[in-house]
Amino acid sequence: MSIPQTFLGLLESRPRHGYDLKRAYDERFGHGRPLHYGQVYSTLARLLKSGLVEVDGVEPGEGPERKRYAVTASGVTDVQRWLTNPERPDLYLQSTLYTKVLLALMTERNAAEILDVQRAEHLRLMRELTQRKINGDLADQLICDHALFHLEADLRWLELTTARLDQLATAVRS
Repeated sequence: MSIPQTFLGLLESRPRHGYDLKRAYDERFGHGRPLHYGQVYSTLARLLKSGLVEVDGVEPGEGPERKRYAVTASGVTDVQRWLTNPERPDLYLQSTLYTKVLLALMTERNAAEILDVQRAEHLRLMRELTQRKINGDLADQLICDHALFHLEADLRWLELTTARLDQLATAVRS
């Protein structure tokens, strides 16, 4: 996820203070991973320095002055370019799980157990996401579907790898 471009997109609807931007981000995109305030303000500082946002107003507060940020024309162009460029699919060709399985076989550990533990974790997370999907709004349902489809693909890989474990062990030891 590109936090700077997401901020630009959120600022297109209206100028916002940093804390409003954080709240909007966390509600729509944070889902269990809210941004830290330091990350919000450092990102805004970089966007300001790059000319993609500007200070739209400053209001006195109980602490430091509160700046309201607005997207610039360059910022709108930047987010438009980001939105229209396709993301490169991540092929996971060298995943951590693959590395764990291979190292387990190379060191004569129980690779099947590693796969079983991972399968159980995938199924646990799938149950959690399914419950969240049932109770969620349309945005939650869509994000949960995306994650569930990826987890299903991972489960297929886990099953295939388990079925080929003896062949892989032989290949690793040759």
